[in-house]
Amino acid sequence: MQIIKYLVATVILTWASASIAGELEWSFKSPAFHYGNGYSNHVLSVEQLGYQRKKELEESKRSEEARLERELENTTLNKFLKNVESRIYATLSKQMVDSMFETCDETTTTCPTGGTAEIEGSTITWLKDSTTGSIKLTIVGEDGTTTEITIPGAGEFNF
Repeated sequence: MQIIKYLVATVILTWASASIAGELEWSFKSPAFHYGNGYSNHVLSVEQLGYQRKKELEESKRSEEARLERELENTTLNKFLKNVESRIYATLSKQMVDSMFETCDETTTTCPTGGTAEIEGSTITWLKDSTTGSIKLTIVGEDGTTTEITIPGAGEFNF
């Protein structure tokens, strides 16, 4: 009889605990699997990560292209060519300046009063005023822009 009482008590306790239990709810822990709370934040985070990665790859590509271009410009041959070009332009400008400021006396039969040079699409013209000694230097660029420089005559400099 005690066993029956014991069994009845066990059954009653089991039913009582079952009636207290609530409904079980289940949901995904990752917001990627459902459209509930947190889904929009998840999608936004994924999009931002993709955008940032794309930008990093583009920047990396640009920086690598710039590095390769700098390497090509800094070869020994390119340095040599730039140096030769610089010396040629320096010599041409020296010759032009020497002609501009050449002093004429009785022994000189011809005295230059002007000159023109064309360099890479730009035209450089100078004209010396024989009465004042001033020199007008005009530079017309490839795009048509004009720069004029007037150099006073030799007697106007007071050092």
